[in-house]
Amino acid sequence: CNCSNSLKPGCVLNIFSYIYIMKCFSSFLRIPEDWTRVGRVDPAEELELTFALKQQNVNLLEETLRWVSDPDSAQYGKYLTLEEVASLVRPSELTHKVVRHWLHSHGITNCLTVRTEDFLQCTMTAEVAEKLLPGSRFNRYIRDGQSLVRSSAPYSVHDDVHQHLDFVGGLHRFPPKGQDLRKEQKSSKEGIHLGVTPVILRTRYNLTAADVGTAQNNSQAVAQFLEQYYHPADLAEFMSLFGGSFQHLSQVDRVVGTQGGGKAGIEASLDIEYIMSTGANVSTWVFTNPGRHESQEPFLQWMLLLSNMSDLPWVHTISYGDDEDSLSTAYMMRINTEFMKAGIRGISLLFASGDSGAGCRHLGKEQNSFRPSFPASSPYVTTVGGTSFKNPYKVTYEVTDYISGGGFSNVFKMPDYQVSAVEGYLKTVAAKLPPQSYYNVSGRAYPDMAALSDNYWVVINRVPVPWVSGTSASTPVVGGMLSLVNDHRLLKGLPTLGFLNPRLYKLKGQALFDVTEGCHLGCLDEQVQGQGFCAAPSWDPVTGWGTPNYPALLAALLSE
Repeated sequence: CNCSNSLKPGCVLNIFSYIYIMKCFSSFLRIPEDWTRVGRVDPAEELELTFALKQQNVNLLEETLRWVSDPDSAQYGKYLTLEEVASLVRPSELTHKVVRHWLHSHGITNCLTVRTEDFLQCTMTAEVAEKLLPGSRFNRYIRDGQSLVRSSAPYSVHDDVHQHLDFVGGLHRFPPKGQDLRKEQKSSKEGIHLGVTPVILRTRYNLTAADVGTAQNNSQAVAQFLEQYYHPADLAEFMSLFGGSFQHLSQVDRVVGTQGGGKAGIEASLDIEYIMSTGANVSTWVFTNPGRHESQEPFLQWMLLLSNMSDLPWVHTISYGDDEDSLSTAYMMRINTEFMKAGIRGISLLFASGDSGAGCRHLGKEQNSFRPSFPASSPYVTTVGGTSFKNPYKVTYEVTDYISGGGFSNVFKMPDYQVSAVEGYLKTVAAKLPPQSYYNVSGRAYPDMAALSDNYWVVINRVPVPWVSGTSASTPVVGGMLSLVNDHRLLKGLPTLGFLNPRLYKLKGQALFDVTEGCHLGCLDEQVQGQGFCAAPSWDPVTGWGTPNYPALLAALLSE
């Protein structure tokens, strides 16, 4: 029985074929409505698929990360090299033997691996791929001029091989549509400023002109996905217009990947311009994915780069995410392990919390739930939410930006480092919480902290553009400040911050401006009436612990 056709007369339907067919139908339903199928791919067309091999010692990896990230541990800051990480998680010889034999038996020999030897990237024709992965059917889809190849049905692998693989990448995942970060221009009012610029950020978060990087061995990075690129000329123009009196760089030191042509993307421009504003004078890299392999997920490509480079920037900020329910659990669990691999090397990963508040998923007639975002919901990244000035035209205290993503994971359990903080919030606002049917109270709660996310100025295609908003702005802003903290730590001979959350939660809000006003978006229904969670004293699932007070944060994080 082939789920791509109607059932044929005489087809025997046992429980296993029934489950398979139901999986097929559910897969068809998961294809996003904004993607249009244009037909089957040519059998001879080449595809690139990624095979995530089962790793060894994942529990030990997690335990070691806990030791090196806990400031109360004797192992704090004693990070591993890439080679040491590889020796820890490298798949077994049996796994390599089984997977390679399986690939070779189908004539697949054009494969590349990474330093940790836990991924294989292989090129093959669509015809071979469908034989290798029974059930898969590769079609071409288009959206707004973008074209990619995906399988319209789930794949399977033989049981003997399945136990050696976490997942095969490049088959099912459709990239989300880029959000419009531009807000409508508001009417002008008298005030100190008409939008957020580097000078405004430095004023609010108490950075002086002397707060710039000087350490030669310090670096930071942003990652560009979804055909987003920055233009060097835009960065130079932005710094000439908004660089103020502080020392700064006007060009990046390294681009990893290939910059695409055409117009600059507002997302990519925002990221690079603002991490280089708060993380001023710190060497900056850009990881870029030009979409050369149309059937490959760009996010996965970035993780492969991290597993293949011995020397990497210490802080990475990423303004990218998907709804948890749009991804397979196997995929998220494996990517979570990749985050652990980065943290154990002393690398800090910051992700935007998203711009849809608590989100909303329609489960059925008059039945909704909030919709957490990944990687924001990973326990092994620092997630950044968003705020607005109380008075949008003055440097005042901050309140919740209603778009700020936050909530509770449906996949990852709540990590120990945040249990008491979350319990405190749930008790404090118990009477005002949404119904528990909307969220998983035992899941990883996010965000961890926040920064301004409203009304930024960005230079794009040589034109200054106002009213750009989103946690895509707050994330590089926080990342740049953490880079400055790393700068001081490196100059003192201390290890970098690495995975920040265990230390951040032990501060209990110290060195941060607490945000206690405002709520974010939720489901628009009778139960919650468009509202998700609300800010409260101390930690909350809208703005985390609050926004940085840089000199206090530096002092708190500069101790060993």
